[in-house]
Amino acid sequence: MVHPVASVVSQSLWYVAPERTEIRSEILGPLPENSVQVRSVFSALSRGTESLVFKGLIPESEYTRMAAPFMGGKLPFPVKYGYSNVGRVELGPTELIGQLVFSLMPHQSVFQTEIANVLVIPQEIPAQRAVLAANMETALNAVWDASPGPGDRIVIIGAGVLGSLIAYLCGHLPGAEVTLVDINPERAALAKKLGVQFSSPELAPTDCDLVFHCSASASGLSTAIESAGEEATILELSWYGSNQIDVALGGAFHSRQLRLQSSQVGHISQSRRPRWSYRRRLAAALGMLSDSRLDALLTEPIHFESLPSQLPQIFSAQSSQLCCLIQYP
Repeated sequence: MVHPVASVVSQSLWYVAPERTEIRSEILGPLPENSVQVRSVFSALSRGTESLVFKGLIPESEYTRMAAPFMGGKLPFPVKYGYSNVGRVELGPTELIGQLVFSLMPHQSVFQTEIANVLVIPQEIPAQRAVLAANMETALNAVWDASPGPGDRIVIIGAGVLGSLIAYLCGHLPGAEVTLVDINPERAALAKKLGVQFSSPELAPTDCDLVFHCSASASGLSTAIESAGEEATILELSWYGSNQIDVALGGAFHSRQLRLQSSQVGHISQSRRPRWSYRRRLAAALGMLSDSRLDALLTEPIHFESLPSQLPQIFSAQSSQLCCLIQYP
């Protein structure tokens, strides 16, 4: 076990008020037993959940449930948020020194955590792509919840990172007809790279066996209802925060006896719960990132120090970025 010989200054991103962030410094103490000290290489922003944190749109009733695993502070503000970090171990057990690891840590330049909270990244997975592990874990859990089968006609509404990863996983089912639907026609190229079909909302397939909704919009949920076939399931993965949406649940919703089911990564899917731990699920998701086609989801990295000035644009409604990579010095 290698221990620090001097204190280390760490910097982290804090959400301090609606649409206002700052970088704060803290001094890390001696490394506790059974822990590692990790220097971040990359992290990734979640444009879904983190944009709601940034704008102060997390409902008070959800403060506890929406707390990130290793969040600092308390919702709504100030909080040190984030849950997708790739770093290199610099202190800890000898066999881990120098290893690239993934963890559900906030955006922070250096951190200490128990060994059980990090996963060694397989050598065939680049550090940049490994930041997708948290999103892949959510996608994997959603696929477990929905139980798609070979030959199914499957539609995913919303070609963000999560929707794209669900399409990628479903695209591996033999004979399945998988279509990624988005209002942005430029997502067609992404769908092609992932090996699935693409459609605009007005041309989305109908009479589908299964529909995943990931657009976090009323119009997207309406498209999902229109696409679902008789007695089909619509799996709702959007997180709306304190936003209210209006959706027509008359007509086809009732006549086709559709099922609207939520899915959330905070719970292991019921079909796997007796046998799977959170660590096993995350490790499985990390191992699913060996395909270089998934690099299409990554943006050019932005520097950690520039986050406070760039976040308003990244989280704006006009932004079309997918997985926003953050690079550390």
